[in-house]
Amino acid sequence: MSRAVAVARNASAPAGAAGSGPAAENAPSGAAGTPAHGSRPTGTGRAGAWAELLRLPALFTVPGDALAGAAATGVRPGPRTLLAIGSSLCLYEAGMALNDWADRAEDAVERPHRPLPSGRIRPAAALTAACGLTGAGLALAAAAGRPALAVAAPLAATVWAYDLALKHTPAGPVAMAAARGLDLLLGAAATGGATRPALPSAALLGSHTLAVTTVSRRETDGGSVLAPLAALTTTAALTRLVTRRRTRLPAGRWAAAAPGLPGPGPTGRPAQATGALTTALGAAYAATAARPYVHAALNPSPPLTQRAVGGGIRATIPLQAALAARSGAAATSLLVAALAPAGRMFVRRAGLRKVSIT
Repeated sequence: MSRAVAVARNASAPAGAAGSGPAAENAPSGAAGTPAHGSRPTGTGRAGAWAELLRLPALFTVPGDALAGAAATGVRPGPRTLLAIGSSLCLYEAGMALNDWADRAEDAVERPHRPLPSGRIRPAAALTAACGLTGAGLALAAAAGRPALAVAAPLAATVWAYDLALKHTPAGPVAMAAARGLDLLLGAAATGGATRPALPSAALLGSHTLAVTTVSRRETDGGSVLAPLAALTTTAALTRLVTRRRTRLPAGRWAAAAPGLPGPGPTGRPAQATGALTTALGAAYAATAARPYVHAALNPSPPLTQRAVGGGIRATIPLQAALAARSGAAATSLLVAALAPAGRMFVRRAGLRKVSIT
């Protein structure tokens, strides 16, 4: 998904998006340890160049969209949910490749070390990859059913519109937020055949993405105090909304729940355990995002603004997990939460610590 899926203007993109985003978001954007904006690539060879272009660490922010959407429907995740995740990943990566293709002239001046301006990847190859990944994403969504394709099509259109036309306009953050929200709805449509139960979760995730994207628009020059303050306020409001009261389980919540997943209308200890899990994940979300926002508000320099964007993108995963727990899917929420340490481990082992995902 482009920077549009993951999560932030220069984040992640939707799709997934995430960014794209399925929006992120620096997705979004990304997930594990967002590096400094101007850091040099560490990957070598053709594979390293493609890993840098596609911002592989950011992929860990994508599956949680579809899983949170599936949890909101009350239907047990299944093969169609996996197809939705695959579609989200493809659309997210399409946005990443398209992002660098669209920004190749700008990057030649500001980021000449990147794969396209450095000559390690040809622009035509990046554009071909974006087209192929978009087609693959739509094909996977079609395999998941017509409801999923009905969401994936506007998601793909949002990713392309963001990268080619909207990124540097006032509509850019809104497009990124829409991509992340659509990515969550894709999981709901594929799993349960309907998106309505997942609309509240999509709105909350989209609001987070909007805040991160707005901050990211000043990450190269800094100077904005209002953006991180607004993002901090948004984080506080979202934390309150997610943890204030666990929502009533959807009518379709499976009766014979899997271990760790409460059945319809849980009461007693299962409800208390799920509520406690939601609160813990909400606190993790707030802690991950709030501190770098505060630092950026106190000193809106480019490095601290970039850290704020990275923190916001990393916070996407605990937010997705909290949304799943809020819907009563405790096991799903724990699976999503596990993507954060998995992403950090991937970054360390793959030697991608300095691969920019903006």
